[in-house]
Amino acid sequence: SVLSRYENQITLLSDYLEEFPETDEPVWILGRQHHLNTDKSKLLLDVSARLWFTYRRKFSPIGGTGPSSDAGWGCMLRCGQMMLAQALVCRHLGRDWQWEKHKKQPEEYHRILRCFLDRKDCCYSIHQMAQMGVGEGKSIGEWFGPNTVAQVLKKLALFDEWNSLAVYVSMDNTVVIEDIKKMCWSPPQSSGVAHSSAHLHRSALGRNKNTAGFCTGWKPLLLIIPLRLGINHINPVYIDAFKECFKMPQSLGALGGKPNNAYYFIGFLGNELIYLDPHTTQSFVDLEENGTVDDESFHCQQAPHRMKIMNLDPSVALGFFCKEECDFDNWCSLVQKEILKQQSLRMFELVQKHPPHWPPFIPPTKPEVTTTGAELIESTDKLFELEEEFEILSV
Repeated sequence: SVLSRYENQITLLSDYLEEFPETDEPVWILGRQHHLNTDKSKLLLDVSARLWFTYRRKFSPIGGTGPSSDAGWGCMLRCGQMMLAQALVCRHLGRDWQWEKHKKQPEEYHRILRCFLDRKDCCYSIHQMAQMGVGEGKSIGEWFGPNTVAQVLKKLALFDEWNSLAVYVSMDNTVVIEDIKKMCWSPPQSSGVAHSSAHLHRSALGRNKNTAGFCTGWKPLLLIIPLRLGINHINPVYIDAFKECFKMPQSLGALGGKPNNAYYFIGFLGNELIYLDPHTTQSFVDLEENGTVDDESFHCQQAPHRMKIMNLDPSVALGFFCKEECDFDNWCSLVQKEILKQQSLRMFELVQKHPPHWPPFIPPTKPEVTTTGAELIESTDKLFELEEEFEILSV
């Protein structure tokens, strides 16, 4: 009944969006500083360049018989898509890439966008994310939290050979440097696994056939840190450290919001967070004949929303992208200097060595399967049984 109530609902952006105030305070957007008094237009261009994923309707039913709209339940999945899309933009186009309406964009841009179309054969589609969520205990149509969407992205990335990301989701508020370097420097897979995986990729996740996924070297890192910054409300002791994360050049923002109401936070001004809101229902957009996408509805071209930090639900997930090892080393230095320096109550821990009381860290790899759908989900679950058992025990 909930799904049917939302099925045909079109939630439009408010006609009035509060403009940014006149202030000398800088605005930080994903590691870039803007000054409202001198370059407000650059700020708005920077915001509109981010890929904006919202509720959609009239796509093919999820799982063949499931919902054909995610309105009312898919907001956190859309926010996860936005964070991941920002990582892919940084990987292929660079942080300073800008989008302009009707301007021809490079092929990499269209290829990134194709990863997220609402089709069952696109690797990060709402279909793939919702079905992979079943392995995380979430029924299709059920609302996700920040940690759940992070775990889903980690699993789906195993099948994305074009981007070849190493996705690390921290446990117990702890980032382990040794484990990340082990994962990002893991050797290429054998040709037999590569052949099997390629078959799976073509049949199940489509359109991202690998061109350089088996090269040796540092795999670009998507680092997601799920956090609980309080009990019922955010603890003010964390606010300064939380804001510092948006200043880092590696920043992908944060997933969070209010109970059952997710937003993608991309920056801040003073004590207000700046976010992209997925709660607008648009019609499904498919590929055009030439393989491009009519992309205007994937960019928010109005002033972004703001909310007071103290109104944030304490359950959040920070995101960072490190294309090269030197980016990760720099991030570690910034964390030590800006996040951990003076805090009596730390937002998260950064440790060099794998904790001895944890299960051994084994970098995840694609399972050798040639199936799709529920069997695909079942097979990927086996990769994470040890980790999930540990999480249950730690709770």
